[in-house]
Amino acid sequence: MRALHSPADVAEASSDQLVRWAAQALLPDHPTPGGGAWEHGGAVGVHAPGLNRHDRLVLAGEPEGIAAILGEHATDPMLRPLVTTDLADPVRVLLPDLVTWASFGWMERTGALATAPDVRWLRDDELGTAEVLLRKVNPNAYVLPGEPGAQRWAGSFVDGELAAVGVATHPDFRRRGLSRALCSFVVHDLLERHPACALMVDGGNDAAIAAYRGLGFAYRGVTVLLPSEVAAAQRG
Repeated sequence: MRALHSPADVAEASSDQLVRWAAQALLPDHPTPGGGAWEHGGAVGVHAPGLNRHDRLVLAGEPEGIAAILGEHATDPMLRPLVTTDLADPVRVLLPDLVTWASFGWMERTGALATAPDVRWLRDDELGTAEVLLRKVNPNAYVLPGEPGAQRWAGSFVDGELAAVGVATHPDFRRRGLSRALCSFVVHDLLERHPACALMVDGGNDAAIAAYRGLGFAYRGVTVLLPSEVAAAQRG
């Protein structure tokens, strides 16, 4: 089993954007230290502490290689092994003690996308207003301004008033395409600086998935696999 030491090593070993995303944990200035990555049998696994609020082991490639990496490195019961859903059953055949813990969606795209008017990155002194809007429109938002996990926030404005942030639009300004404009702005910015961008989505949120498809994103299901004893303990 070969250790990988940097995002460049991971990118050379795998073209899968999911493990390339996780490989940010290997950067020397990453805020949550302790990451690692390995290649074995046509598979790559990246241990990414604190990724998307959990300690994750993100895997891609051949099921046999994935099973070997899991067997050697998925020893912490708090770890969340993550694979694309098409690999979940083949891996479980090899490791029958694993069960599905959760499933959601991963969407990615490359290329270029036009930006949108009346959208910009918010200043620090505007984040309080953005938080109020998010709590009003989406009280279960996964990340709020000021919390770890988001470096910048974009806002859409109508007559100088913050009308939408993220994909949350104030009720007075709905049906104007503001969320699409926000997404176009952010995706344009990311693709100007990176070869690809991606996002997570609730697999049952058909409207959001359709909106992101309209912006050129392709959908893949992802599945969290846990040992059955660990899953039972966390449920109970």
